[in-house]
Amino acid sequence: MSAATTATPDTAAPDRTLPRLALKLILLVVAKIAVLTLIWWIAIAPHPRPDTSPAAVARQLAPSPTPSHEAHP
Repeated sequence: MSAATTATPDTAAPDRTLPRLALKLILLVVAKIAVLTLIWWIAIAPHPRPDTSPAAVARQLAPSPTPSHEAHP
């Protein structure tokens, strides 16, 4: 009878392994996002964006003007 009245450790405390692992995974993902955001702000954000307006692209693709009398002697 004494065995029936005493609770075993397995049934007395619910298993909290899965919620603990889920919390660790969520914290790990949030920490990685924070680190990647910090790296982006330090390394990428300070650089100026290239000018992609049509005029700037045409300036880059157009040949440089050369006078006709200096091109052929």
